[in-house]
Amino acid sequence: MAELAADPIRRAAPTYRERTQLGMAFERFREHRLAMAALLVVVALALLSAFVPVVSPYDPNKTNLFQIFESPSIAHPMGTDSLGRDLATRILFGGRVSLAVGVLAALLAITVGAVVGVLAGFYGGLVDGLAMRFVDILLSIPRLFFLVLLAVLFGGSVLTIILVLGFLSWMRTARIVRATVMSLKGREFIEAARSIGARDLRIMIRHLLPNTVAPIIVAATLGVAGAIIAESTLSFLGLGIQKPTSSWGNLLTDATTDMAKAPWTAIFPGLAIFLAVVSINFVGDGLRDALDPRHVLRKR
Repeated sequence: MAELAADPIRRAAPTYRERTQLGMAFERFREHRLAMAALLVVVALALLSAFVPVVSPYDPNKTNLFQIFESPSIAHPMGTDSLGRDLATRILFGGRVSLAVGVLAALLAITVGAVVGVLAGFYGGLVDGLAMRFVDILLSIPRLFFLVLLAVLFGGSVLTIILVLGFLSWMRTARIVRATVMSLKGREFIEAARSIGARDLRIMIRHLLPNTVAPIIVAATLGVAGAIIAESTLSFLGLGIQKPTSSWGNLLTDATTDMAKAPWTAIFPGLAIFLAVVSINFVGDGLRDALDPRHVLRKR
């Protein structure tokens, strides 16, 4: 022990090269200041939305006809709406729904996309041809039209919106995973797994899918932002989340008739969508740089 304490080389901290890939990716992400700031915004929105009953003393659905269209003040930081309800509270409760829809729809999309992509990339041939032609067909259909059609057919419950958005957003993830799997399936470690008798399912789950985690994480992050915009669009059109459940989209719908006399009813829900989507996109950009250092070199 005394010899170790006296030897400064042995006591030295691990060098950058000795750290894990995850540790190096985390350090690269921390160096991306814009992504770190955006992550703080996303975390703040998520925490405020999750703990809004603790943060706000107001009931989001309780009306007060004596406080209709009050401008922003200390008591009501974002003002009140046409029924005297506290707008900040309603925005945070709406954030629960919009953020949850975005996250769950993105998780569903990357799950379906990863399965289709790894099967198409691994087996190739007819499986790959059929899967990619199906992807091309779905990508050729205008997404908003398809969303509106399915929302009209199946209703606007939270579960329905999550399923619709998830099953209409997996195609790009499938293409990314397919391309990654096709570049990996001829590598030596896959041939070594085959040589010891590993089955196809084991190769896909234990060897190929873990190597597609980085692009999947980036696609999932950007998918959350896209799902939030899609849900807000559907809700704004009256085809998404239905009242009395509030979301950022239907809060904007309520504001369309009140913008002239109470502009804050539109400004603050729109600002919440803007902050969430832009911040999530910046986090995705930071993750892309952190998980793929070659992208940083190309940018430089």
